Amino acid sequence: MDDDNQIHVPPSFMAVYSDTRQRLTEKPAVVRARYELCEDLAGHLVEHAQTLYHVQAPSEAEILRRIHAGLCTAESGVSVAEATWITTRLAELINWPCPELVAPTPQPVAGP
Repeated sequence: MDDDNQIHVPPSFMAVYSDTRQRLTEKPAVVRARYELCEDLAGHLVEHAQTLYHVQAPSEAEILRRIHAGLCTAESGVSVAEATWITTRLAELINWPCPELVAPTPQPVAGP
């Protein structure tokens, strides 16, 4: 990554954009921008997750799974790998154990 930039992208996020040989699959500026977006989103989801926990009272794991499922949709604007990173980061921020996160299987599109 570029040493001129003050933003440190953690190895866990770098892995989202690395191939099997640990080479970036995107330009460093793109990875940095995506990291900033994902980190901000994880931070914004803290209050939402805590509210769900106190209002609906499902388990911490179920809340994280639901958030992950929502982030895995095309409308979220993040990839499935980013959704998994965001949810894992959210669990770290609120000190909840992170359950196994499985991307939902895409539903077939109904034909005419």
